[in-house]
Amino acid sequence: MAAIWAGIDAGKTHHHCVAIDESGRRLLSRRVANDEPELLQLLADVLALGDEVTWGIDLADGGAALAIAILLNYDQPVLYLSGRAIHRASEGYRGEGKTDAKDAAVIADQARIRRDLHALRTGEETVVDLKILTGRRMDLVADRTRTVNRLRAQLNGIFPGLERALDLTNTGPLTLLTGYQTPAALRRIGRKRLETWLRNRRVLRADKLAETALQAAERQHTSLPGETLTAQMVHTLAREVTALNQQVAEIDKLIEARFRQHRDFEVITSMPGLGVILGAEFLAATGGDMNVFGTPDRLAGFGGVAPAPRDSGKISGNLRRPQRYNRRLQRVFYTSALFSIRHCEESRRFYNRKRAEGKRHTQAVLALARRRVNVIWALLRDGRCYKPAPPTALAA
Repeated sequence: MAAIWAGIDAGKTHHHCVAIDESGRRLLSRRVANDEPELLQLLADVLALGDEVTWGIDLADGGAALAIAILLNYDQPVLYLSGRAIHRASEGYRGEGKTDAKDAAVIADQARIRRDLHALRTGEETVVDLKILTGRRMDLVADRTRTVNRLRAQLNGIFPGLERALDLTNTGPLTLLTGYQTPAALRRIGRKRLETWLRNRRVLRADKLAETALQAAERQHTSLPGETLTAQMVHTLAREVTALNQQVAEIDKLIEARFRQHRDFEVITSMPGLGVILGAEFLAATGGDMNVFGTPDRLAGFGGVAPAPRDSGKISGNLRRPQRYNRRLQRVFYTSALFSIRHCEESRRFYNRKRAEGKRHTQAVLALARRRVNVIWALLRDGRCYKPAPPTALAA
């Protein structure tokens, strides 16, 4: 039986494929368009070269999504190599040049000699939808953060006292800035009329917000250059932040509705600190199949909460933060551990013990996150929900 290894250097419009045999001899090298007919023809030509083909690719989604779907639909084994791994491996091959053909050949050869590569699989429809929705939510939150920062910068340029007094992540202050942005405008309307204006727009605690704004206005009587134009920009940015808040709220509802359809919804959300959003991001980052990782240690390493050894010669026990891990999953583990310290007695007790041992806050939270990986792993493995141990059992 002739074994063939095919490497694909994926791109947005075109891919380059190189196929090699057991000795590393190049059998095929072709540039194909990222279209289904061309990809199907490439598949047929590679399959005609041997009885068993193993594919390697340097992208797991995006421009490579069509090629991966076609290969998986035809029951072809597909291995994933990261761009970092390909870049480092290419240094061990002859020549300093970098071309798509060389990268595809490196991918094929690495798929031939390595046994630790991650195999791509067809994802569940629910998990794929959650990945799309959570990715969109991250983009919206990032856009909102940038817009809030711009809003703060513009408001600070004409009315620094109000910028310090308002929390621009809340709806009430944003509603205020859509109508009044300068000290003179706030003084003209007065506290009572401003309070009525805010109440008509369903702002909570309108009296306190109006009083805070008028106090800031009474402390500034100087009109700054460009105040009129900047006030218009503040008005526009405040409306943009409000619109982004509404979009985030809408997509949160979509995420929750889709997440509830997953079989592990109750198990994941039973874990202290893992709510709907963080639980959905956990599924999107891991795929929901713990068998892919094999052990909780590998899941912790993939999530960036397990330190990597950095030993050399007589130096041992030197640990450092890993360089290769999933940033989104690490944020899920770290943030959920922070939330659990507030709401879970067991997590708070573990955190306090680490702090008493001399750990810094970040180190203690990471240690807690690492411990929680074992717990969520066991819950998903057994298909049961989290239940805190009774105090008597803890004391015993």
